[in-house]
Amino acid sequence: MYDVIIIGGGPAGLTAGIYAARANMRTLLIRSAFRTSLAATTDLIENYPGFPEGIGGFELVGRFTRQALKFGLTIIDDDLTSIAETISEGHGVWQVSTSGSLYRSLSLIIATGSEYAHLNVPGEAEFTGKGVSYCATCDGPFYRDCALAVVGGGDTAVQEALYLTNFARTVTIIHRRDRLRATAALQDKALANAKIAFEWNANVEEIIGDSVVKAVSIRDVTDTNKVKTLPVDGVFIFTGNVPNTLAFKGIVDMDSLGYIKADAHMKTSAKGIFACGDCTQKLLRQVVTACGDGATASFAAYEYVSELKGTSYTGFKTP
Repeated sequence: MYDVIIIGGGPAGLTAGIYAARANMRTLLIRSAFRTSLAATTDLIENYPGFPEGIGGFELVGRFTRQALKFGLTIIDDDLTSIAETISEGHGVWQVSTSGSLYRSLSLIIATGSEYAHLNVPGEAEFTGKGVSYCATCDGPFYRDCALAVVGGGDTAVQEALYLTNFARTVTIIHRRDRLRATAALQDKALANAKIAFEWNANVEEIIGDSVVKAVSIRDVTDTNKVKTLPVDGVFIFTGNVPNTLAFKGIVDMDSLGYIKADAHMKTSAKGIFACGDCTQKLLRQVVTACGDGATASFAAYEYVSELKGTSYTGFKTP
């Protein structure tokens, strides 16, 4: 019987694990065996405090992991299949099933994050892995001296486009509006980069190729509504996110997009379940906000479990 099981191994889940382990809670973190935290796939994170020169996402998540392990957190690589509530000693216990085992816990923290949204246009599924990608850090080095397209206009799209200029001959950002929504610092870098071109007011209609991607068809969304074909060797898609919350449907309340509703204490609608990070309904999804959410969720879970055990008090034990 665990005090808390954390589902998810990104910044939110690992921060929750650090706080829970330091509080001497019996804690298990279940990290997906096949889905990587989006933070870990980010080439450069420039806005996390304490790293004025920026830090690679993979390195930052690695540091979080090492710190959590230092405090005694148990981490396993497995994937959730179902959760269910049972009753033990007069109170609810959450039963967590994975592909390989069954675990029981007095509380759960959901920190499953999100994944990149798909365009759902012809050719996208067919050419995924053959020129269509959702991870510049993973696949960028395969496109040396190539012409690439990046779809999207937010922070992730612009940051990944900048990264791809380290390999590509040209990078064309395709955005459905007439200006980027990325932060000013990233916009300035992209606009000043000679390798980056822009297709404004454009939607992707189709991804074209034979055995690999050869071009992308884009439509002007203004009154002209013209369609043109842009020759490219690869298409990188960063048009938003979809929360990884399907396993919790019907267990906790969600909004219309599938993000989990949690209050200021990260409590969900289900007793003993807390949620944090990018899988929750919130204004800003960044590493720094995920960490704050994770700390709060862990604190709230600690107080909940302490109350069940009859040892409730305010605050963690100091080291």
